[in-house]
Amino acid sequence: MSLISDNLQAVTADIHRTAIANGRDPQQLQLLAVSKTFPADAVIAAAAAGQRCFGENYLQEALEKMQEVSNKMPQLDLEWHFIGPLQSNKTRPVAEHFAWVHSVDREKIAQRLSEQRPKNLPDLNICLQVNISAEASKSGVLPGEALALAQKIAALPGLRLRGLMAVPEASHDEQQQRQAFRQLRQLSESIQAAGLPMDTLSMGMSGDMQAAIAEGSTMLRIGTAIFGNRNYAKQT
Repeated sequence: MSLISDNLQAVTADIHRTAIANGRDPQQLQLLAVSKTFPADAVIAAAAAGQRCFGENYLQEALEKMQEVSNKMPQLDLEWHFIGPLQSNKTRPVAEHFAWVHSVDREKIAQRLSEQRPKNLPDLNICLQVNISAEASKSGVLPGEALALAQKIAALPGLRLRGLMAVPEASHDEQQQRQAFRQLRQLSESIQAAGLPMDTLSMGMSGDMQAAIAEGSTMLRIGTAIFGNRNYAKQT
């Protein structure tokens, strides 16, 4: 698993270099290692290299992986982020086992997470997922409806609204990438101007993280560049 350590070091260096080139403080950027479809041993290898925050898309796979990591390395203090589409009948285990949810796009989901968050745990950190490219196949609230939903989420007990997340339409054109990320940043600024303090822009993946950094990302969701290509046949 030394390859994971090498990849993680290369990604961290790339983030640092890109931040500096865009006049940003690298300390403002958090790396979220997206470990979906990869085994617990891959998470442990990344953790051994210093990574502490991990993102998962598939609930059952994530719960099994979290348990296996805990059994093998109980001393690890990892932070788990749920970043995939979330159905209302699966909110309870997410509320009970994760520190962050990046994919809230409906009031019903937020209400259930609020009601089901155990009282002995800190507030659940929430990012509102925005369908910034208005793609029919994508989850997320439309930009014009984001403020109203953000206001409702911010009022719910047990939740802490942290910011916005988006998965823009795939493009190899950096200017197109930057335009989508810029729209999300501007939306975040407008929501904050309306009185909702937020500190997180969850945007940027392995193929577009340079554009995301340039446009103000604070949390990068990087999987392939750290763990390698995925085999979705093993998806749970």
